[in-house]
Amino acid sequence: MLVKTSSATEARKTTRWVVIVGLSGIVTILALTGFWLLWTLPDGNAFNARVEQIFVQNDAMTSQGQVKLLEILAQSGTAFSDTLASYRAVIFVLLLMAAALLLAAVAFLSFLLVLNRRVAQIETTGIQVSSLLISRAENLVILNNMEFQLTQAAIETISVLAEARMDGEMLNGAELESVIAGRPLADCDEAAGATRIKRLRDSLGNQMISTLLIKNVARRGYVLAIDKNVIEMI
Repeated sequence: MLVKTSSATEARKTTRWVVIVGLSGIVTILALTGFWLLWTLPDGNAFNARVEQIFVQNDAMTSQGQVKLLEILAQSGTAFSDTLASYRAVIFVLLLMAAALLLAAVAFLSFLLVLNRRVAQIETTGIQVSSLLISRAENLVILNNMEFQLTQAAIETISVLAEARMDGEMLNGAELESVIAGRPLADCDEAAGATRIKRLRDSLGNQMISTLLIKNVARRGYVLAIDKNVIEMI
């Protein structure tokens, strides 16, 4: 049976690619839209130029009323130019706001993608270990936010495994027994180390099942600590 796996590195690469493409598309679309809007707006001096042309063509207009009319046209041209300038400023501000909102949307989408992948990984693996604290003095193991009380032998076993994992090493049963018992490797048996692993699994596994799945309610009994809607029986 083929099992599909998705590593954290692949998830980060995919998310980074989505973010880069999204940001590039947003910047391109907004730049083209802003350029088109600003380009299609009429020239602010076009009205003034037309009024000036009217002045030149009608230089014979000398009456007070006619001159007043031409002055009103000139003032209207100035007001029209100021209005277009304010429109350009408003369009620029709106484009900046739209860019900020779209960038926030892309960032939120990337966050959802990462969260979705992490949830999928947790559903596949059952539990995702984010922290492991081992206290030899108290014979205590804290896995994520769950505390488990172990025996001295189990604590020694998981401590040796943790040290080997931090060193990037793998131990067989004989090597594990040699480190814990302090005896030469030739004098240690593979079965002794395997027995230690089995006891650790039994002790830690039983407590994890009790914490995550099967709850003991005082004076009432036992119950599965899961949502009843996720249960299927075939």
